[in-house]
Amino acid sequence: MSIIYVLIPIAILFVAIGIMIFFWAVRSKQFEDLEKEGFSILFEEEQNTTPKAKQHTDDH
Repeated sequence: MSIIYVLIPIAILFVAIGIMIFFWAVRSKQFEDLEKEGFSILFEEEQNTTPKAKQHTDDH
């Protein structure tokens, strides 16, 4: 029964840390654009289209 006196404060501490992390995420705008990341896996990002021969012209 005495373990309850230890576990309850630990549980309250974990809940408080979770709430603080949640409010930090909201304050730092982590939830502003939820759809962009979902669509980002569907479309390829633009690659650098510069040919490799033009990138290394200093090969003397």
